[in-house]
Amino acid sequence: MIFKKDNFVFGLILGFIAPAFGFLLYKFVKFPTLSLKEMLQWIKLNPNLITVFISVSLFANSALFTFYINGHHDKTPKGILVLTILYAVVAMLYKYL
Repeated sequence: MIFKKDNFVFGLILGFIAPAFGFLLYKFVKFPTLSLKEMLQWIKLNPNLITVFISVSLFANSALFTFYINGHHDKTPKGILVLTILYAVVAMLYKYL
């Protein structure tokens, strides 16, 4: 099964994809009337929203991280954590620069 895999690269892939699903889920729940393009423009005009979207997006990574740690895997959560930190750094740079 795919969730039994314990591989650093697999963790990187999960850590890259999960925030996109978290972002889309939040967008469809909170802003169902806006298109994706309109949503991205709205975020660009309101930089304070980037923090909210990144927090919700990275929640998906934290759920995966917890799942793999509780499953006694070591390599996959390391990959997820690396991408979580990378996403957070990029978000902070985007917000403050």
